Amino acid sequence: MNFVRDFANGANGQRSALRQLACATVGAFIALIALLGLIFAAAIWWARPAPARPGPQWADEPRAIREWFQSLMQPDNPYMSCCGEADAFEADNFEQNAAGQWVAIITDGKGVIPNGTRIAIPDAKIKWDKGNPTGHGIVFIGSGGQIYCYVTPGGV
Repeated sequence: MNFVRDFANGANGQRSALRQLACATVGAFIALIALLGLIFAAAIWWARPAPARPGPQWADEPRAIREWFQSLMQPDNPYMSCCGEADAFEADNFEQNAAGQWVAIITDGKGVIPNGTRIAIPDAKIKWDKGNPTGHGIVFIGSGGQIYCYVTPGGV
């Protein structure tokens, strides 16, 4: 009888160890899922668009236009701003070249870009979704010549 009792106790001991291992594994898995959730939440928070800063940027514009400028996000990267006033140039005329690519023609280069300069605009950089209350086409060009956005001229 002792043999049967010892066998049964050993079997119960093994089951108990397996249960403890299973619980520890499930607990570790739950902790891993919680950690990944925190990392994901932190990544979303970090990648959010920065709020527009009040200040001199677009200060001469009416409030509605200033807010419109500050809300513009790159069409191919909606978490990135089209950039600031220093990068915005009026390009009231635009056309398609022989290859079918859009070309914006600078009409006010603010002394930085000569008026009449033709700027090839990648299709992915043209904003069609926010209207345009300025009445001017606006092209946002970085200091390295990269195109951030082009908003065609026209009303809202």
